Amino acid sequence: MAYSDFTFEKLESVLQLTIAEADLYSSVQPLEVSQVLAEVFKENIPLGLAINTEKARSELIIAPLLVELRKILNHKISLFSGIEFNVDAQKGLNGTCDFLVSVSPTQILFTAPVIQIVEAKNENIKGGIPQCIAEMCAAQIFNQQKKFLLPTIYGVVTIGSSWRFMELKRNKVTIDSMEYFIDNAAKILGILHYMVKSTLNSL
Repeated sequence: MAYSDFTFEKLESVLQLTIAEADLYSSVQPLEVSQVLAEVFKENIPLGLAINTEKARSELIIAPLLVELRKILNHKISLFSGIEFNVDAQKGLNGTCDFLVSVSPTQILFTAPVIQIVEAKNENIKGGIPQCIAEMCAAQIFNQQKKFLLPTIYGVVTIGSSWRFMELKRNKVTIDSMEYFIDNAAKILGILHYMVKSTLNSL
């Protein structure tokens, strides 16, 4: 079993998680999108949605937004894409992750993942949530092994045009009841920024 094999039932039975839903981030303030990113998105978003493949959405929409986040945070985070993240094969916590955000600025060495970002298959946001939660559990275990005691692991499921957020605290996952759309990139950027800043403030 791998991350992509998880279902909500397996999350509860195999990983012993409780899952809830709540309004998590509606009060988070949007973060102004730079003129550079606005110009990039003016070209990239229509093209990415027209091509309509995971690769196109990843390269043209998701990656530029994460690069903008890293720039806003003065390169205090590192980004990883398409890496093997094998933590516990017996529990099925192994496989390739779409994107990882680490609160370590070191790009060469992978440490302290705090945000797991999963590209939903077949534009099915809900279907991507169990995979993302499994990756969040793996990040939690990885951090504990490395002595990074982060109180919260965050998760994102996206198809580029829409984004869904969640958080893991100990063995409880809370899924945001709201779904955000890329035409409100400032809000999405604000939520991602909030996630990282909350983690940095807890260290």
